Amino acid sequence: MKGFIKYTLLWVSQNLSIPFWTIGHIHLMTSIYEDLHEIIASIGMNIIVALGFIVGYLEERKKEK
Repeated sequence: MKGFIKYTLLWVSQNLSIPFWTIGHIHLMTSIYEDLHEIIASIGMNIIVALGFIVGYLEERKKEK
């Protein structure tokens, strides 16, 4: 199960990071965050992508050694 979660995290961060950030930044520029759930969703998506990048980086470093 741990491997599946790790794979999912890496897949999401590698395949959806640009759409998350593009849509998120366009949304930030065109609207005002008034709803708490929008703020939490935006932060959550960015955390998922950041964690995926960190895990991917650590795996690449491990492969190089």
